[in-house]
Amino acid sequence: MTLVRVAQLSCGTEYSGIQWLLNDIAERVGIELVYPEMELSRVELACKEIGFEAESPGLNMMIAGAVSMLDDATVKGAILLTCFKCAEGTIVKDMVRRFLHERTDIPIIVYSNVEKPKEIEIYSRLEALRTLITRRSLLMREKQEGVTVGIDSGSSTTKVVVIKDNEIIGKEWLPTTDLLRSAEEAVEKALNEAGIPEKDVDAIGVTGHGRELVSEHVKADLNLEEVSVVSKGAALLSERHKGDATVIDIGGMNNKLILMRDGIANSFSLGGICGGSSGRFLEVASHRLDVDITELGLLAMKSKTKKKEKFDLQSYCMVFGIQSLVVALSSGIKREDVAAAACRSVAEQVYETQIQEMEMRPPVIFVGGVSLVEGVKREFEDMLGVEIIVPPYSQYAGAVGIATLVSGV
Repeated sequence: MTLVRVAQLSCGTEYSGIQWLLNDIAERVGIELVYPEMELSRVELACKEIGFEAESPGLNMMIAGAVSMLDDATVKGAILLTCFKCAEGTIVKDMVRRFLHERTDIPIIVYSNVEKPKEIEIYSRLEALRTLITRRSLLMREKQEGVTVGIDSGSSTTKVVVIKDNEIIGKEWLPTTDLLRSAEEAVEKALNEAGIPEKDVDAIGVTGHGRELVSEHVKADLNLEEVSVVSKGAALLSERHKGDATVIDIGGMNNKLILMRDGIANSFSLGGICGGSSGRFLEVASHRLDVDITELGLLAMKSKTKKKEKFDLQSYCMVFGIQSLVVALSSGIKREDVAAAACRSVAEQVYETQIQEMEMRPPVIFVGGVSLVEGVKREFEDMLGVEIIVPPYSQYAGAVGIATLVSGV
């Protein structure tokens, strides 16, 4: 595997004890991390060029590294990494990202480090970055051809689409119980709806949480991580192939915030603090409110409480958030106001842990299963002050993306 050179612009990873993990995972996914340096005498000039000088010398060196890397044409991507909840680090990351995007077209990861990061979190980010660097010509694809099947094996649901000559002719959406059995059943039902026998399928693509096992099981022609695939699916479904856009994808267990240019992701942030910002939280909230998840958003839309009188769950933790919800119901707060609070809690956590770290480039495209919960869409619109686009088949963005890309393999 040929290693691709990625600049690591960070502050203090050598002291936090995670640098060895970053190096190890980078090598496994085919990335060579490089650390741009600049002479101390030029750090002040670099800060002036970017327009910000931090209190932290380490962050100023990070700024200087960003300026320095512009002179190295072999660097094909960047990871911006600072400590979790470091306010000054968040400011520097955003300014550096904007600076690099104005001067380069390289893809960039934005990541907040914690003391004990999960290996899979770092792996998924670096793997996505490598895809954006090495598969760019494939990701430029704007139209599906032939007959292809796209499988999105998610942590909560398995989505499958059958596309023929750029038209969705079959689809299925099932809970993910057993990874392989759920995929098999969803494919079978989607093919039946399409009226297409399996032997007439030209290619199969797989993405999502369970993609490694499912890909091997179905002998897929293409297996790609979610960031590049979901952004492509969002571009296809909303017909936004040119210019800038932002994609929000709230999944069953994690979230993606993706900045996109010409239909391809060029910067992204993954995850949230906990399951309290996920689709799973809304499923549990729906159960306590005695409504189906498909009806939660409609119930929330009935809430007409004035802004200063709105009920809030007071916690981003999934466990304590549900506890707060139960207490609210027992104290007589209307079900629609509690439903609206659950939707607002999810939107606020995504806003505070991800959106605030990155600029929002209109239009904003909302995909994934939670995009169908109208109450969450409304909360995002209120927070961001922009119209949120929920395209047709928004819950199938990953499946549509991989079905389109595999037709170009």
